[in-house]
Amino acid sequence: MSLTADDLAGLEAGETVTPAEAFLAASLDEEDELAALEEAAEHGAAAAAVELDDPDGPVRPIDVASYHLDVDGSGDLAWYAPQEIDAVLREVRRTAS
Repeated sequence: MSLTADDLAGLEAGETVTPAEAFLAASLDEEDELAALEEAAEHGAAAAAVELDDPDGPVRPIDVASYHLDVDGSGDLAWYAPQEIDAVLREVRRTAS
């Protein structure tokens, strides 16, 4: 999923959010999953790996398996555990300034 800073803030507050775009992996292959995350990261402040029955449905904090964002502009995505949402949001806000 592609997430905005507002989506991240909502998740950090324990809220359910409905992101604007979902990017589905073509298969369960790691390369396809990475490609979907990279595409999602290009369309938002961060990407999240989530498993939902409805890919366009709402996302709860417990649905998030990991967060990913390009912290240095290299195109390589840094990986964050769900409990590191505060660090993700801090980094997103830092790069937006």
